[in-house]
Amino acid sequence: MYTIGQVSEMFGLPISTLRYYDKEGLFPTMERKNGIRKFGETELEALRVIECLKASGLEIKDIKLFMQWCTEGPTTYPQRKELFERRREAVNEEMDQLRKTLAMLEFKCWYYDTAIAEGDEDRLQSMLPDKLPPDMQALYDIAHS
Repeated sequence: MYTIGQVSEMFGLPISTLRYYDKEGLFPTMERKNGIRKFGETELEALRVIECLKASGLEIKDIKLFMQWCTEGPTTYPQRKELFERRREAVNEEMDQLRKTLAMLEFKCWYYDTAIAEGDEDRLQSMLPDKLPPDMQALYDIAHS
């Protein structure tokens, strides 16, 4: 069993956040001894899932619904699976957008390194949009897709 302070340190979360999660009912089976919260492995795993869902863009009200489904048992497996599938899809879409953003940033770093070395953009402009070196062409194509 862990104290709220220990869990706060383990997860890098403020104690106030853990109290808020508890107040919202996200740790339904948490034990208390003399009013002090005791986090067990169940709560730690719940916290890992909560942080994952939060990082995926899910709001607390929806995480709360997920935690409610968990207490309802196996009949809610389909809803839980669907929620994770939707979050996976959203994260994949975000990752695709980030890859596109990163490609543009990498391309532009190369572009301006080259422009600085050559003193102007004339040669670079003559290579656009489809006569770039292969590695830069790949980045350019991703960034402009």
